[in-house]
Amino acid sequence: MNWLSHIGKQASRLASLELFRYIGPGFFVTVGFIDPGNWVTNVAAGSQFGYSLLWVVTLSTVILIVVQHNAAHLGIVTGLCLSEAASKFFKPWLRILMLGSAMLACAATALAELLGAAIGLNMLTGLPLLVGAVFSAVFSVWMLYSKNYQRLEKWIMGFVSLIGLAFVFEIWLADVSWVQSFSGWVTPSIPLGAMTVIMGVLGAVVMPHNIFLHSEVIQSRQWNEQGDDVIKKQLKYEFFDTLTGMGAGWAINSAMIIMAAAVFYNKGIVVTDLPQVTMTLEPLFGKASATVFAFGLLFAGLSSSVTAAMAGGSVFAGIFIEPFDINDAHSRTGIVVTLLGALIAIFLLPDPFTGILWSQIALSLQLPLTIIPLILLTSSRTVMGVYANRLLGAAVLWITGAIVIGLNVMLLVDMAR
Repeated sequence: MNWLSHIGKQASRLASLELFRYIGPGFFVTVGFIDPGNWVTNVAAGSQFGYSLLWVVTLSTVILIVVQHNAAHLGIVTGLCLSEAASKFFKPWLRILMLGSAMLACAATALAELLGAAIGLNMLTGLPLLVGAVFSAVFSVWMLYSKNYQRLEKWIMGFVSLIGLAFVFEIWLADVSWVQSFSGWVTPSIPLGAMTVIMGVLGAVVMPHNIFLHSEVIQSRQWNEQGDDVIKKQLKYEFFDTLTGMGAGWAINSAMIIMAAAVFYNKGIVVTDLPQVTMTLEPLFGKASATVFAFGLLFAGLSSSVTAAMAGGSVFAGIFIEPFDINDAHSRTGIVVTLLGALIAIFLLPDPFTGILWSQIALSLQLPLTIIPLILLTSSRTVMGVYANRLLGAAVLWITGAIVIGLNVMLLVDMAR
């Protein structure tokens, strides 16, 4: 019986190791959950509206899980990223609309990341924001071209995650109203003047560039060439990967809103500048909170700007039905266009905090132009063969798309008043 027990333990251990062989891409894109754009929108939500907008994080995370799983589904089965598949199967007008707006979304994402890193540098060294943004862009290009990002990625994600988890830990130290928190998570409400913040939170969570990036990271592993058994196994493990990574993001985003509500909203303070957020970290880090926050913001901005640039390179290369390759001219052009577009916008911004918030709103406006084409691709038997979405899966996806479109229409109506 002992040898049977030993074999059972070995089999269990091997199964666990096999699981880790198939997961990873979901956690790679989860770094977007705690980028400067998320920090700004979450703090704005909590400081202005208390716990009432927590439902947006819940809804956004559910949408994100559905959409990211679908993007991974495409990459696993076809061996194509979303941009490549759109270029291969769509008519020119739809391809131009989808991928052109996606490039703008990548630049909007990079704007928030470069500004966040610049604010962190300013807090640490006094370096002017514009100079810090240029430095951050140059650093991101260097990281990609030298391929050093692959070595530092885990360290950066680890540090940024530590800051995110600090918000989670601080919940136990703060005077939090859990009754209002639980109500906020599950009760949709739209306070007067909240639509722009709601859409900012949605755009910061369901980021278009992350949808493209997830499919790119998945397709680069070329599981589609390893047969049906590997495809089926990866589809199963990938959902666990996505669910776990996005679930961690939900917890961190929620913690940021809760802390902002407990620290700022209850005192009638509306946050208009990221350095104000250091007040939320003081119970844990004391007077060193500003330094800890600045380092977290810097590393969050740098790591996220690299992924935004990678997404821009992936989208642009996909226009020519090519995968992302730092040695390819099309991928490099996409990187430069993304970062240069972001820098130009930064130089024109009058207010960094508001600029980051509106960049996230721009992402929400682009989302339908990413989600709807994705649904069309993954529901097509021409594209996916026997792995095309079934009726129930397609219905869930279309409902998701309808919710995103509906929220965007509400935002436009609110802005028109």
